[in-house]
Amino acid sequence: MADKKMSNKMREIMVDKLVLNISAGGSGDRLTKAIRVLEQIGQQTPVTSKARYTLRSFGIRRNEEIAAHVTIRGERAMQILERGLKVKEYELKKRNFSATGNFGFGIEEHIDLGIKYDPSTGIYGMDF
Repeated sequence: MADKKMSNKMREIMVDKLVLNISAGGSGDRLTKAIRVLEQIGQQTPVTSKARYTLRSFGIRRNEEIAAHVTIRGERAMQILERGLKVKEYELKKRNFSATGNFGFGIEEHIDLGIKYDPSTGIYGMDF
């Protein structure tokens, strides 16, 4: 019975893609530094995301670029995901998982992934 379960391909865990997201909270220098961090981690060029609407309390205008994300696939995605899970000590909460089989989590400091701290860049948190 156990051998039959292990032979089912639908029971195997697979990673289709990994999306890394940094919300800088504003455009300009903060966003440029966040893009630089994502380039170091993902080794490819990130894409910026725009604000959907104006939030005066946060100082964000509609269509202002406020975040950057990069999609990584293949073996490199598995390596970065492994480093991210190591930061979380391989423990995720139940609410990190969706009903469709996806999961996501965040880390507070990008330097926990093994990147050298650069005082000119600062520290950014990110979502996996």
